[in-house]
Amino acid sequence: MKDRELAFHLLKEIEEGAYANLVLDQTFRLSKYLTSLDRGLITELVYGTVKYRAKLDWLIKQTVKNVGKLEIGPRILLRLSFYQLLFMDKIPPFAVTNEAVKLAKKYFHSGVASLINGVLRNYLRHPENIVLPDAQKDPLEYLEIVYSHPRWMLERWLDRYGWEKTKKICEFNNTPAELWIRTNTLKCSRQELALRLKGEGCKFRLSLLVPEGILLQSAPPLASLRSFQEGLFTVQDESSMLVAHVLNPQPKQCVLDVCAGPGGKTTHLAQLMKNQGEILACDLHRHRLRLVKNNAERLGIEIIKTKLLDATSIDQELKREYSLVLVDAPCSGLGVLRRRPDSRWRKQPEEVKELAVLQLQILDSVYHLLAPGGRIIYSTCTIEPEENVEVIKQFLAEHPEMESFDLTPSLPYTATTKAEKEELKSGQRQFLPFQDGMEGIFIAGVRKKLN
Repeated sequence: MKDRELAFHLLKEIEEGAYANLVLDQTFRLSKYLTSLDRGLITELVYGTVKYRAKLDWLIKQTVKNVGKLEIGPRILLRLSFYQLLFMDKIPPFAVTNEAVKLAKKYFHSGVASLINGVLRNYLRHPENIVLPDAQKDPLEYLEIVYSHPRWMLERWLDRYGWEKTKKICEFNNTPAELWIRTNTLKCSRQELALRLKGEGCKFRLSLLVPEGILLQSAPPLASLRSFQEGLFTVQDESSMLVAHVLNPQPKQCVLDVCAGPGGKTTHLAQLMKNQGEILACDLHRHRLRLVKNNAERLGIEIIKTKLLDATSIDQELKREYSLVLVDAPCSGLGVLRRRPDSRWRKQPEEVKELAVLQLQILDSVYHLLAPGGRIIYSTCTIEPEENVEVIKQFLAEHPEMESFDLTPSLPYTATTKAEKEELKSGQRQFLPFQDGMEGIFIAGVRKKLN
C-alpha cells in the first residue's frame, strides 16, 4: 500500500474504536519496508486528520450537498484529503485529488469517486466560499471548529481561564508533541549520553528543568540507536520527570508506587535511589506490570518488585508501613492532549467527576500505609480542578491527621515567579501550557503528621 492508502485504513480503524498511537505502533512494527520518510508522512496524515476532525467535518458540511447521506468511509477519505489541502503545503493539490479519486474507485462505487472528485475540485477552484465561524459573534463555535476541540472542554476552559488563555491551550494541543528522553544515570551521565547521541546523528537540547532530560529535535528511529539498545535512556516527557524528583527518594529506602504501569516514573525513582533499596510497583492491569518489568530490565534496574493490586483497596492487601508513596493517579488526561490526538474526541464531561471519586478512593486507601511523617506525592496529567486541587482539599478535610508540605526543597529547578513559589509552598503545583510552555500536569504533596 502507498502511504495515503495505509493512512486511510488506519483512520478507519480509529473511527471504529482503535487508539491512534497503538495502530501506528503496530503498523510500523509489522511493516518493515516503510522508510523513515514513510513513517513520518503516515503519522502526520493520521494524527493530523484525527486532531482536526471538527474543522475537516465543517468543510465537508459546506462542500457536500447531501452531507447527511455521506457514509463514514467516503467521509474519512474526504477528511484525509482536506487535511492535506489545508495543512500540508508540500503536497500538490492535484496529487491529493488524484490519489483520493483512485482510493474511492478502489474501495467504493463510481458515484463516490465522482462525488469526491467534484467536491475537492470545486473547493480548489473556490476556497473563498468556505466560511468559518466568526470569533466575535460566536467565540465558542470559533474555537470548536477552527481549533478542533470538543465544545464541553472549551466551555470549562473559557469559564476558568478566559478567551486568550483558552486559545493558547488549544494552540498548544495542536502543535506536534516534543520527544523527550530521560538519561539512565545508572549507566551514564547526561553529558556522556549527549556525546553518544551526537555521534548517532541526533540533534537535541538539554532540559533546564530536570537534570536527566534531553529534547530530541531530530533523530533516527529510537529502536535503531545503540544508545537505546544499551539502555542509556528511556522516553519520558519533561514534565513527567518532575514527579519522581518531588518525591525525592533516597538510596536504601522502601518506596510504594500504587499505579505504576507502564513504569516511566517507577524506573526514574529507581535511578534516584541509585538502584539501592526496594520499590513495590503495583497496578490493576497485568499487561501494564509487564511493561514495568520490561522497562526495568532494559535499563538494568533490579530493585523493582511488581504486584497485581487494586489501588482502591491496597490497604487491605499490604501490611507494612512506607515512608514514601507515589500515587500517579488515573485521570482524564486533559493536560496531555497534544500527545494523544484522538483522546480529545474520546473523553466525556462526566468522566472528570467519576475519576475524581476514584482518585479520592485511592488516596483514602493508600494513606493507611504511611508511617508517621510518611509522604505521598499525588500527580495527574490533567488541568481539571476537580481531579487536582479539589481532590487534595477534600482528602485533607476528611483526614485531619494529614497535612500538605512545601514542595520547594525537592524541586530540581529554582522557581522564579512569586506565584509559583507560593503555590509550591502550599504543597502543590499546577503546570499549564499557556503559563509554563509544557504539558498540563499537577503535583501535590501530603504527609502524615508525627503526632
